Amino acid sequence: MATIMDFSGTSSRGEAVHVVYLERHEACAAFAFAIVGDELPRIVHWGRPLSDPHALISSVDALRPQRVSGALDETAWPSVLPTQAEAWTGSPRFVVRADGVELYCRFAVTDVRIDDDGADVVAEDGEQGVRIVWRCELCDSGLVRQRLTVTNGRAEALEIGHVELAFPVPADMTELLTTTGHHLRERSPQRQPFTIGRFQKASMVGRPDFDASLLLNAGRPGFGFTDGDVYAVHVAWSGNSLMAAERLPYTTGLLGGGEVLAGGEMRLPAHEGAGEDVAPADAGYTTPWLYGSYGNGLNEVASRFHDELRATHARWRAAHGIADKPRPVILNTWEAVYFQHDFETLKALADKAAASGVERFVVDDGWFGDRRDDTAGLGDWQIAQDVWPDGERSLKALADHVHAKGMEFGLWFEPEMVNLNSRMYREHPDWVLKPTANRLPMQGRNQQVVDLSNPDAYDYVYGCMNTLVAELGIDYIKWDHNKYVTEAVSPRTGLPAIHAQTLAVYRIFRDLKTAHPGLEIESCSSGGGRVDFAILSLADRIWASDCVDPVERADIQRYTSLLVPPEMIGEHVGASPAHSTHRATSQEMRMAMAFFGHLGIEWNLLAEPQSALDELGVWVDAYKRHRDDFAHGMAVHGDDADPAVRVDGVISADGERAVYRFTQLTTSQNYPAAPVRLPGLDRCANYVVRPLPCSLAAGEPFSELGNGQSPLGWWNADGIVLSGAALASYGLRPPSLHPANAVLFSVSRI
Repeated sequence: MATIMDFSGTSSRGEAVHVVYLERHEACAAFAFAIVGDELPRIVHWGRPLSDPHALISSVDALRPQRVSGALDETAWPSVLPTQAEAWTGSPRFVVRADGVELYCRFAVTDVRIDDDGADVVAEDGEQGVRIVWRCELCDSGLVRQRLTVTNGRAEALEIGHVELAFPVPADMTELLTTTGHHLRERSPQRQPFTIGRFQKASMVGRPDFDASLLLNAGRPGFGFTDGDVYAVHVAWSGNSLMAAERLPYTTGLLGGGEVLAGGEMRLPAHEGAGEDVAPADAGYTTPWLYGSYGNGLNEVASRFHDELRATHARWRAAHGIADKPRPVILNTWEAVYFQHDFETLKALADKAAASGVERFVVDDGWFGDRRDDTAGLGDWQIAQDVWPDGERSLKALADHVHAKGMEFGLWFEPEMVNLNSRMYREHPDWVLKPTANRLPMQGRNQQVVDLSNPDAYDYVYGCMNTLVAELGIDYIKWDHNKYVTEAVSPRTGLPAIHAQTLAVYRIFRDLKTAHPGLEIESCSSGGGRVDFAILSLADRIWASDCVDPVERADIQRYTSLLVPPEMIGEHVGASPAHSTHRATSQEMRMAMAFFGHLGIEWNLLAEPQSALDELGVWVDAYKRHRDDFAHGMAVHGDDADPAVRVDGVISADGERAVYRFTQLTTSQNYPAAPVRLPGLDRCANYVVRPLPCSLAAGEPFSELGNGQSPLGWWNADGIVLSGAALASYGLRPPSLHPANAVLFSVSRI
């Protein structure tokens, strides 16, 4: 429960000032907003807890700008929903229309309701019949989240065009960090000055997509993972959305975002009692949650999202009577066999998987309809009899064999998509999103998008999946999404449908998991194309990228972890050379890069020598010994001056243990590599640092992975004892490695 204080005072102008202060002591986080007169809330504190929150009454006089020449009578001091009525002259953030005419609203606060977690602020424009409720919460994790509900009190329909909420940041937060990307290279970091003007990242393809920035971060120039004030926002929505940073000559910076709606997509019906009051109509529009995270360095910012997602899933499990369990080691068949399915091959692969310590065996694309390649069959969610005939060579027989081996059984679906060469499309061409009756959107991967806002299409897709989960005993669904959702109009309604489509996806996730307690679902979207807090609240993990090349994965996984906790990031050991890049890497590098997340294997074990399988088993066993810490601990990343190296780690929840990975991506200017700092440890404690047994041989002189020509003093089974302060300041020398290699070492408090 948050500590919430609610107090009133008066500004120097004689205005009534109402301050609401929220604090989470354990999370070392606090947040406050002030209501001046009847104006919309303004955020007056976001950061660490305050010793005397009552002094925030003075923040109104401290922060309100003076009037200046050449402008309006009041200088813009943005509220959580800036409008021109409060002198905001930047990008429009609240756009509503009646009969096609834009309304310019001036909202007056009519009520403030405080509960255990946050507050609701009710405001309305009585003259124009528009009512809003702004909801703000401070979560246990220290995350702040806000959303807005709009209701219609007019005698005609109200169209919602755009709602973009905002967090102000201090004036010295003048550098932005976002990520960009494309298929096979998601989450590539980019930095730029936070100057006057607007920087915007929009996702307009029905999902966040590869180019999405999971977080929009603003901080002091040079902020990193371990140090520097950082303020970050995230829009928890799996459809079209945007995040933006904006600064006017009159204001400090704003970070914000929201859903992007198409014209006519969100229309609130007329209110029958219009003219009497502006009580809400039955139907309103509620924005996605806009999350805000503050921290000293990106590691702390990210840890708040990790804690909140873990708590969200813990509540789901508790509500549905599902016991917590370790993250099962996965083998996925895609890069092992692609579409070449047959019982004997996959049975033999399952046997090899079980012998290597695998606990979940997932059959990927190719098991249904006429799906022998990616041109046909999608949407026909019935088992292909020519590949999986009934009887002793059936898919059910394989599932039973997998279960008999003590493994869980998983199956691939792409529920939102359909091939035109499919029975589903031939029988129901009206179940596809399309802009006109006679024209389909541009295809992608020979696919179109199923209109899940159509109840008949929804019932068909859900019914097929529900039946197969029950009949095969499916424990896990890999849910893919491979086409951009473009020109998305529902033939059933004639209206844009991405909002409704997104809600339908959430509903299938919930319906399936409720009907089959313990069922887990992975969100895959050509790899990392759909990663956001809303889908993460429902899915049990995400597939970070279709690229399993460990060199590429080093930063893909690092920057994905700004939002996603390690145990929810699918990290697989693949073949060498990698299928997506043709880069050859050592088996040790591939296994080390997959170690901290939800470990899996994307590899044809039938084609590998026994020595490789034996080594794989050693690493899988090592992962199992540490995975509980990975699922509950704090992920940390280092800020190394050398761009050729990476230091990543996970510290156990009790702070007693940690595992770090040192990666030499390319050759360095330093030779051997310079000492590296280990972030996140207790500076007052002593620790023994030693190589993990599975990595011990990797750094020895003249070994296959390294190029050192004399012993490294601490690289042995006994290790070395150092203080947390020493490890955080001067650090320790890593092994001298050839490029594209990595080693793991543990840290244990004495």
